[in-house]
Amino acid sequence: MAIPQLGRPVGANGEETRARIIAATMHCVAEVGYARTTIREIARTAGITSANLYNYFPNKSELMTAAIAARAELALPRLRAAAQGPGNAVDRIDAVLDESGRLMREYPELAAFEWAIRGQSVVAVYPDSAGDGGFQALREIVKGVVDDAYPNGGALRDAAVEAIYALVYGLTELAATQSPQTYQRALNSAKQMIRGTLFVHP
Repeated sequence: MAIPQLGRPVGANGEETRARIIAATMHCVAEVGYARTTIREIARTAGITSANLYNYFPNKSELMTAAIAARAELALPRLRAAAQGPGNAVDRIDAVLDESGRLMREYPELAAFEWAIRGQSVVAVYPDSAGDGGFQALREIVKGVVDDAYPNGGALRDAAVEAIYALVYGLTELAATQSPQTYQRALNSAKQMIRGTLFVHP
């Protein structure tokens, strides 16, 4: 994600300014965390005044909600498309993990932003259409793939969903806190574990 340049571009319209504010929010939260991010710093990074920012977002909570929604709008369609690709359940989980890796490479601040706001109970990292908090939308993507491997449901299906959910959670932490090389090694290991053991039936 490009860091907005200081100074509002000539002819910038309201939607462009709003997008700059959201990008600045993600950048600031990724850099210093949710609690230490201030409206003043977001406005400075976006190249506008605090007063101008308040014309778009009346408070920090609504600004964070918009930033999280923008993150979900970017990531979820790509993850859903990967989950609906060809192959068996393992192939499709591989595809979801690979697509997640591409997102981390293309938008390196997204992982740090997501990790910074996960501890805030007032926000949902992946809001879905029903308004459920947390990772409900991502969990449903994973569950939809795993259901094909365990059509009868049950404890094995539920355990597989939770294991993959935990892997994605941990991989995001690595992407936010470690080098790209460390993240890629962990991603490759996770894929090998899933392919080698997670879907082997007794």
